[in-house]
Amino acid sequence: MSMAEGPEGGGSEDRPRPHHNDRAGARARILGKVRDAITKRRREPHPGHFGGWRDQAPEDPVEQFIRLFKAAGGEVCRFDLRESASEWVRNFIGDYATVSLGTIARREAQHGARAVRIEHTDPADAEVGVSMAYGAVAETGSLIMIPQDGRRAQLLPPVHVVWVEERTVFPMLIDAMAALAKELPSAVGLHSGPSKSADIGQILVKGVHGPGRLIAVLVDDKGVQW
Repeated sequence: MSMAEGPEGGGSEDRPRPHHNDRAGARARILGKVRDAITKRRREPHPGHFGGWRDQAPEDPVEQFIRLFKAAGGEVCRFDLRESASEWVRNFIGDYATVSLGTIARREAQHGARAVRIEHTDPADAEVGVSMAYGAVAETGSLIMIPQDGRRAQLLPPVHVVWVEERTVFPMLIDAMAALAKELPSAVGLHSGPSKSADIGQILVKGVHGPGRLIAVLVDDKGVQW
């Protein structure tokens, strides 16, 4: 008995093979059923304008952002002067051996200081990352992060420090989206506190998919264009 033969002595070449027309017919039947289902599907009306999750905008967007951001596990440091914020950031990152800074964040960290040189480390190897936020959303307590300073510094270091100008705190998410639409970036991230997950055993763990510690440095330096 040859290797190709079955118990009855027939070769594998004797088995019937599906004809090309059979495969084409099966494909046509499947697509026909899909088209038929789409035709018979009930059409839902457009939900209309999305106004937000809250009934009205907060009276004080900055205070609400701080409250919700802290409630989600984030930390906030607030300053009236740009120089004071820069000095605090320099002192904070000075406790870490490796730091990743975006271009804008580096400029702000060095603001007001003389002969300050901060060594930059690749975000994958850095203990702390420093970035500049596009803004924040009071409605959700979220930082708005775009790739202006590089996304890797926002996601890879276990500690993330983010500059936020108070006048860029939007009352509602729809306000922020309208501003972003004028010059839409390649990516937009809403960071509402540190990364956390409770997928396994309903036990909350921080730093699973990103920084386990997130600090917003709010600066209310009126009249200064960053």
